[in-house]
Amino acid sequence: MSLAFCRDCLTGAPVTATGDLEWQRCHTCNSPRLVCHPELDQLAIAHVDCDAFYAAVEKRDNPELKDRPVIIGGGKRGVVATACYVARIYGIHSAMPMFKALKACPHAVVLKPNITKYSAVGREIRKLFGEVTPQVEPVSIDEAFLDLTGTERLHKQSAAVTMARLAQRIEQQIGITVSVGLSYNKFLAKIASDLDKPRGFSVIGQTDAIARLGALSVSKIPGVGKVLQAKLKGDGIERIRQLQAADLQFLVDRYGNAGQWLANLAHGRDTRPVKPRSRAKSLSCETTFDSDIADKETLLRHLWRLCEKLAGRAKSGRKVGKTVTLKLKTADFRIRTRSRTLARPTQRSETLYAHAKELLLPEADGTAFRLIGMGLSGLQEDPEAQDADLFDVADTRQTQSERAIDLVRQKFGDQAIMKGRSMRKARAFSGKVDPVFRPKTRPN
Repeated sequence: MSLAFCRDCLTGAPVTATGDLEWQRCHTCNSPRLVCHPELDQLAIAHVDCDAFYAAVEKRDNPELKDRPVIIGGGKRGVVATACYVARIYGIHSAMPMFKALKACPHAVVLKPNITKYSAVGREIRKLFGEVTPQVEPVSIDEAFLDLTGTERLHKQSAAVTMARLAQRIEQQIGITVSVGLSYNKFLAKIASDLDKPRGFSVIGQTDAIARLGALSVSKIPGVGKVLQAKLKGDGIERIRQLQAADLQFLVDRYGNAGQWLANLAHGRDTRPVKPRSRAKSLSCETTFDSDIADKETLLRHLWRLCEKLAGRAKSGRKVGKTVTLKLKTADFRIRTRSRTLARPTQRSETLYAHAKELLLPEADGTAFRLIGMGLSGLQEDPEAQDADLFDVADTRQTQSERAIDLVRQKFGDQAIMKGRSMRKARAFSGKVDPVFRPKTRPN
């Protein structure tokens, strides 16, 4: 197997006796995107990360956005979920407050997240992962670890070439780009995928792991948050090379079990396996208001929309849950959470709303809130989920009604049919029937 190849045409490339590339460009397609590493045919753990995923999907679906700065996020008081690479030129990044992002780039196109659409695209990508190897560990909607150990005979090529071909397929079939990191363990594969974004392909092996890690910030190590990072900085440790040089006993005495973890990863040691079929333990969604809200009815309208969104995610994932959680953030940033465990697991929006409403009403006492959120936990796989009481005719009819609404929305869109409680304000009756069902018009 070749120790170098072209990522665009997958042709093998020659290397010198010292392991360097003989070509600067591919002699077959003239591409400069050549991959070379002395362990290229030995590495089989990959990390795939979609490039600016939410923004990439929106640009794919609207070519007019191609060269424009695009931000996916909430209102002025929300935060940036994703910024495209054009927007990142202006210093915009994920989790940045929206008002700061718009100050840095006033002409940016701001779009609200469409999680339903992104989830569907994520499932398409995950299907392609499964065609490469069954050992796939999803990390989030847009990234995953893959273990390609033993697939060389199946694909008749190295894991590296298989991953390059997979990146091509995702770009051609799905319409977005990904960055790939390849190494001998998960930690290093994740580090590698961040080195050459977007549309990157980076390799870290046994021979260069220590050197490649040394210059990186300790914040790149999983589990090193702001608190631990500040403590490490207080001890004069800001770069991984300083961890590499530190005495192990000092690290253990100073940081306990975390000290051993830090030492292992700093030296490129990670024994965690790629675990397929990783299951979500909970689902959640939330809304940050443009201005604080104290009005009970307005809060209830927002709550209903969240319940519908949460139910939609549960249904698309074929999940039911037993614990409903309400989250509220006050105007002074204090967080309140209230939970309730149900008698039967559910995925029905009406059931979620009924219990969430009972949790909200005691809190809606005039307090102004800047955020409201909903969560469903205790998830179970149940494709035939039915939380209706079979001996309660009204309850059974409500379940059937919700399923009928779901079918209409699947065919005509989310806005095709709506319940009155989701409207901003009740309108006075004009004497004319205003149908709730409004299918989108489509060309013949």
